[in-house]
Amino acid sequence: MSAAGSRTAAPLARRRARGTAGADGGGDGGRATVISGIGVVAPTGIGVAEHWAATLRGACGLGPITAFDTAELPIHVAGLVTGFDAERLVPDRLRVQTDRWTWMALAAAEMALADAGLDPAAEDDPYALGVLTSSASGGNEFGQREIQALYAQGPQDVTAYQSIAWFYAASTGQLSIRHGIKGPCGVIVSDGAGGIDVLAQARRLIRRGTEAVLAGGTEAPLSPYAITCQGTPEMSGGRDPRTAYRPFARSASGAVPGEGGAILVVEERERALRRGAPTVYAELAGTAATHDAHRPAGPPPDHRQLARAMHLAIERAGLTPQDVDVVFADGAGDPVRDALEAAAIHEVFAHAVEAVPVTVPKTMTGRLGSGAGVLDVAWAALALHHDTIPPSVNLDGEDCHGLDLVTEPRERAGLRHALVVARGAGGFNAAAVLRALRHDVG
Repeated sequence: MSAAGSRTAAPLARRRARGTAGADGGGDGGRATVISGIGVVAPTGIGVAEHWAATLRGACGLGPITAFDTAELPIHVAGLVTGFDAERLVPDRLRVQTDRWTWMALAAAEMALADAGLDPAAEDDPYALGVLTSSASGGNEFGQREIQALYAQGPQDVTAYQSIAWFYAASTGQLSIRHGIKGPCGVIVSDGAGGIDVLAQARRLIRRGTEAVLAGGTEAPLSPYAITCQGTPEMSGGRDPRTAYRPFARSASGAVPGEGGAILVVEERERALRRGAPTVYAELAGTAATHDAHRPAGPPPDHRQLARAMHLAIERAGLTPQDVDVVFADGAGDPVRDALEAAAIHEVFAHAVEAVPVTVPKTMTGRLGSGAGVLDVAWAALALHHDTIPPSVNLDGEDCHGLDLVTEPRERAGLRHALVVARGAGGFNAAAVLRALRHDVG
């Protein structure tokens, strides 16, 4: 166990002055946004309880891709969802119309609604609820199968559902139809930053009068076609799950993809309390997004726009960097991008008395594309609710750019605020601040 991993969080209380609960630089008129339901389908488990228990065990869900031969492909290791019984979790008529990524969204949404004790069918006003999802690569497996049918057998063998199953808005549409949700619905496409961007939009909708939003994202990018598309220099070609994805390690060689993600129920706080939501995990206190605006063929961007996103999210939550107790880092796994993120973290927290703890629990899942940011937010909400920082795995003994990287769970950490950072291919940056509510609600 590394010194960083075993270090307790007792210095946190000495490190910062607490922010004022409920403060919000955005002026939300009292309509605070909270997370009241979490649904997870990920390499760390199916359902929030299984996912959190596996997280605290440091159970790594990375493994060799065995569904097809990867000998001629650029990626050989991925985050794999096991035990996902689509026949049990998704109705037959929906399975035939949709791809695996939407199956996961449908299942995660059911879990989130059950966790929140919220039944959309029982709502008096179906226009008071909304659906927002993030999307990156869409229905890969379905699309590959139908394109193969087109070229091998001809257009008569392509199902009509090809027109919707691969589509980036498929999950939003299917969730809206299935649950009769008629309020604001949409999809955001910004790769790994999309999960936070979706939650930022959900927060804006709630501040404008929407009561609750199903929000999140999933990904299923493990077909041969999708793996081929992901073969970039930033991705790892390693074959050992223990070393293929090691963000911030000096020996980092790239990232690995993963499948799954999370859907959350986010709603107006007083409504959640009034209706007796079983659990209110955390408040979504502030969000921000920036863009690197650089040419892909040019040199890599510097860290300033990522740092700006962090600063803005903290400011909009009515806080200062001293109030942040843990950072859930993006963790690209690529040496250049890791160095940029580390520089941004060091800049934002330059005046902190103690080093802020940093964790990358996605080392257990791989990078989930559109499911990444929202799963990190789910982790942060659970961390605040249970007052425990989840670990990064496969990183013991590494010099990680001078970061206080958490490699073992830190319990009784005194957490009040968490910062979640996400980036997407093409220069997207996003950040969110979550506030603990365990001392404020039952």
